[in-house]
Amino acid sequence: MRKHLIIAALVVTAMAHAQAYKDAKAPVEDRVKSLLDAMTLDEKIDYIGGYKDFYIREISRLGLPQIKMTDGPVGTRNYGNTTAYPATVLAAASWDRNLAFKLGEALGVDARERGVHILLAPGVNIYRAPMNGRNFEYLGEDPYLSGEMAVGYIKGVQSQKVVATVKHFAANNQEWDRNHVSSDIDERTLREIYLPAFKAAVTKGNVGAVMDSYNLINGEHATQQNHLNNEILKGEWKFDGLVMSDWVATYDGVAAAKGGLDLEMPSGTFMNRKTLLPAIKSGALSEEVIDDKVRRILRVIFRFGFYDTPYKAVETIKDNLQNGQVALDVARGGMVLLKNEDSVLPINKDVKTIAVIGPNADLNVAGGGSSYTEPFHYVTLLKGIQEAMPNAKVVYVGNSIPQIENYVAASPLFTDKDSKTSGLKAEFFNNKNLEGKPVAQMVTPQVNFTSGGQNAIVVKGIGETDYSARYTGVVRVAKADMYKFSVRGDDGFRLYVDGKLVIDMWSDHAATLKSAELELKANKDYAIKLEYYQATGGASLAFAVFKDAVDFAGAVKAAKEADVAIVSVGFNSSSESEGFDRSFELPEYQDKLIQAVTKANPKTVVVLNAGGNLNMQSWLPQTKALLHAWYPGQEGGTAVADILTGRVNPSGKLPASFEKKWEDNPTFNNYYDKDGDKRVEYKEGLNVGYRYYDSAVVKPQFAFGYGLSYTMFEYSDLNITSNGSADATLTFKIKNAGNFDGAEVAQVYVHQVNSPVARPAKELKGFYKIFLKKGETKTVTIKLDADAFSYFKTDKKAFGYDAGTFEILVGAASDDIKLKGTITVK
Repeated sequence: MRKHLIIAALVVTAMAHAQAYKDAKAPVEDRVKSLLDAMTLDEKIDYIGGYKDFYIREISRLGLPQIKMTDGPVGTRNYGNTTAYPATVLAAASWDRNLAFKLGEALGVDARERGVHILLAPGVNIYRAPMNGRNFEYLGEDPYLSGEMAVGYIKGVQSQKVVATVKHFAANNQEWDRNHVSSDIDERTLREIYLPAFKAAVTKGNVGAVMDSYNLINGEHATQQNHLNNEILKGEWKFDGLVMSDWVATYDGVAAAKGGLDLEMPSGTFMNRKTLLPAIKSGALSEEVIDDKVRRILRVIFRFGFYDTPYKAVETIKDNLQNGQVALDVARGGMVLLKNEDSVLPINKDVKTIAVIGPNADLNVAGGGSSYTEPFHYVTLLKGIQEAMPNAKVVYVGNSIPQIENYVAASPLFTDKDSKTSGLKAEFFNNKNLEGKPVAQMVTPQVNFTSGGQNAIVVKGIGETDYSARYTGVVRVAKADMYKFSVRGDDGFRLYVDGKLVIDMWSDHAATLKSAELELKANKDYAIKLEYYQATGGASLAFAVFKDAVDFAGAVKAAKEADVAIVSVGFNSSSESEGFDRSFELPEYQDKLIQAVTKANPKTVVVLNAGGNLNMQSWLPQTKALLHAWYPGQEGGTAVADILTGRVNPSGKLPASFEKKWEDNPTFNNYYDKDGDKRVEYKEGLNVGYRYYDSAVVKPQFAFGYGLSYTMFEYSDLNITSNGSADATLTFKIKNAGNFDGAEVAQVYVHQVNSPVARPAKELKGFYKIFLKKGETKTVTIKLDADAFSYFKTDKKAFGYDAGTFEILVGAASDDIKLKGTITVK
């Protein structure tokens, strides 16, 4: 009898242990092991492939819930309207860790309301050159600033029991041909410039997920990178969360499995039973490798409480006014005043007439791609000015620049030579490569369609994605002149005129406008061939041919009659987006618009929307004031108006150096692959941004860390204490010596006087944003540890420092050092 009782007790104990995953009080690792042991191999392999685009599948027999994800860094975009926050680069420009936490916290709240477990943000790739289409999603050129801001953001998101995902690991510093280009970087540069923000996210932010990038690094895809994923991330940094692919960024199932990828998104196209089971059976792949992937996903699920607490979307999601205030605070804190000649700003409250001019003045201006968010409401610059200046007459001139839609219907297109039939012949293919016989043919009077709405395309035989089209015919004009050929499309398009390729955007991208100018003779037929393909997401294509005649008369008249003119220009979701690199030049006509307005009214303020720098040389010298508003989110118009009118004192500082010319950038000769081998060598090494300009003859237009205020700040009394080890405490005073309350960003840079290896002239190692009332003085304290003095020692494959004398430089910008001191580190 006793023997039977013992056996029964052992069975009960074994059963209890086997289902420890159901015990909410059991240690996380015990629950992970218990649940992993209960899974079949087929279930494990299925589990490491996403499904339904943005989910990790449920396993109902084990009680595993479906895990829901959402983009992205500026709002929970996948499930209807939501709070639209400013671009992440604007948050970086605030240099405010507390604001970064509040931004993450608000995003966490939005995610929970939508039943979301994993937020696919933040992005921390380094701003290497201004054209990168996703710079606006990232945190600037400096690895320390990027890391510190990311840590605050991540902690804010995860405070709401939502997993943050740091991305894109690693070296995704361009969008041009991102799936095929290899970022070739030496180990020291990789460690000191391109990885520190990721390391901070893991070791300081305790981020739950990491997303691998599309590109290759040193010839090997990120999702197959043993060195990055296994040796560094999971080995050296001891990251125990999950590594997922970017969407459709997996290329080889077995190689990705071995290379450290834990979850293929959006589906198991490569990491699936068909691919992995034979590899396991043959011994080419260990089952333990699969177990580790599942273990990492389960660990996150138990750690964040997803197994025990069902996340359900709120039945009716409303505009979150509290989070809207966060969006406003971030926008106010990160806009950068770059120029204010003759104290044109703030605008006097007594002005009678204000002219608001330009293409971005009455838009919800945002970057495009997977981070684009549809808000419940938004405040345009025009509306913001009208509300901030109720007693002034605000004259709006919005149509000062021609739009392609104005010319589509009137384009002189004909089906073939000598024909009087308007339009083009269209052929549609049920693949992306124009292969085989067309599934549909027709004559279309104009090319102007989208995937939804009034101009939605409906063609029998093709679906919403993975199709292509070819349009052929001729263009014939009645009057000889220069004509503009403009195409806007999402995704790829290319245009041939008389057999010559004049526009080439044959890659996946958001809606993008490209144009070419050609001289046409009267009554001559020019052969047209327009090709297009649609991959995923939204579809659109528009084509127009028109005479390039721009009339700024309305803008000039409004500017002349106004006390102040505000010109709202820059990029938007069509011209700066994920999937392609934008130009260094402003969109067409905008330079000339600014020049015309500044000539008509010397008191002109330019408000700029962009994810970084652009060519300003044709108009900056004659412009009195320039505010870089980045992409300011749903409350952007209010924030701009608050700063222009002085209700808020600008306090943003540039998180990237702004060159005068693209040729001045250290990556100019090696940013793009020039010989066609899809290899981009990072020849500038450590000399990115201010690290380059500090030692170069050429200087930037606006330095890293630069930003104007309506008040003045005085620095004094630097004191450095250290016991000789690689730790130091700095104290110094800052006084607001001007006439406005305001905030200042104090920046601390470190330089080794005599280094045994080449090191940058100085590197950012500390910063602090402090608010001071006019006349007020406060003491700032900043601590430095061994990281502030260290570099990557390639021979030892580790970070370390060398004994010697170090300069401590305290400043208001990288080129504006206010205080200096030295310490000796043993």
